[in-house]
This record gives sequence, structure tokens and C-alpha cells, in this order.
Amino acid sequence: MRLLPWAGEEGKPCYLVTDGSGPLSRVADGVERVQLGMAGDLLEHAADLLADRRATAEQLRYLLGCMCEALTDVRRIAESRGARAGTAERQ
Repeated sequence: MRLLPWAGEEGKPCYLVTDGSGPLSRVADGVERVQLGMAGDLLEHAADLLADRRATAEQLRYLLGCMCEALTDVRRIAESRGARAGTAERQ
């Protein structure tokens, strides 16, 4: 089973039973790429904002909220890939 890179109702994890080659697996791969790219962009923005002494508390609070969302996505991707790597090692 593959943990998908998005949550279901009430934030519950979504899983896909797959061999990794179907159309939904390809969609999930694409979503992961987008999420990781957005997290990278956010890190660059965070570095810039943190270096700016004029950054306001509101700007930093917003940045922290965005980073929490991105970290949640990255963690889900890592868990999914780790689980799939462990499955591949056992086969």
C-alpha cells in the first residue's frame, strides 16, 4: 500500500493499493514533485525573510504557518517513500 501525498476527510491518510505503475501512482508522483518544489521555494523565501530585520511579526507568523503545511507534506512524502523502500527491500 502506498501512502498518498494528500489527506482525506478530516485529515486522515489516504492509501492506494498499487504496484506503482498505474495512473493514480503517476498523479501521486506529480503531486509529490510539486509539494517538494514548493517546500524548496518556501525555504528560499524563509531565508530571505529571516535575514530582513524589518520583517513583521505577522509576516513571520504567516511564514511559520506555510512552513508547517510544507513540513507536513514533506513528512508524508518521506513516510510514503520509506515504506515503499522497505517493501522493495523485503521483496
